[in-house]
Amino acid sequence: MIKTENEYNSIVDRIEALLQSPENIENTDTKGYVELNVLSDVVAEYEERTFPVKKPSLVEVIKLRMFELGLNQKQLSELLSISSSRISEYLTGKSEPPLKVARDISLKLNSEASIVLGV
Repeated sequence: MIKTENEYNSIVDRIEALLQSPENIENTDTKGYVELNVLSDVVAEYEERTFPVKKPSLVEVIKLRMFELGLNQKQLSELLSISSSRISEYLTGKSEPPLKVARDISLKLNSEASIVLGV
């Protein structure tokens, strides 16, 4: 278990060195392969504990999906069959969508339901 940032940095440096040899990546019988896998697991555990990834907010999800789908607020309001002003309220965080609209957002924007519903 990594306890300090210095330990973390040292192990990451060692992983980088091990990655320089294809033998350590491809040959499961080498010491380097085993060491690389063990150290990678240790680093992953440290990163999950030290740098947890938060779920995105509803506003972040809507804005990202709008960008990915090339939608503006008007087009999103048409897709969801609600007013542009209501979309604006959701995007500014002034109000939360009711369950029916949240369901439509999840389905029509292909977004994770748990994020849209805030669970």
